[in-house]
Amino acid sequence: MGIVRITPPELHLICDALEGMVSEEREDVIQFALDPIIAHIDEIDKVADDLMNSLTPDAPLLNSYAGREGASFMAGVYTNIWYGFIIGLVVALVYALSQGGVF
Repeated sequence: MGIVRITPPELHLICDALEGMVSEEREDVIQFALDPIIAHIDEIDKVADDLMNSLTPDAPLLNSYAGREGASFMAGVYTNIWYGFIIGLVVALVYALSQGGVF
């Protein structure tokens, strides 16, 4: 927390060390230290960045090995080639059966 008491408690003067501002301490204002919360927000920010990176096939993921950025892109290419081959065989078989030349 960046608040420093610069006078005896009777005078109620404090200094904000982060902003360099001297002000009067008030009884109706509550201040919290946000340092533990900032650590949690940083973790959530990493997870949110990883979620956004999962939408693109060439972005690195948080829990993957180094150099694996293009793995999902290449897996998609090979999967589509395989599905295209299978669908092509099925269409060729249907065409051959409709021509009556297979069996």
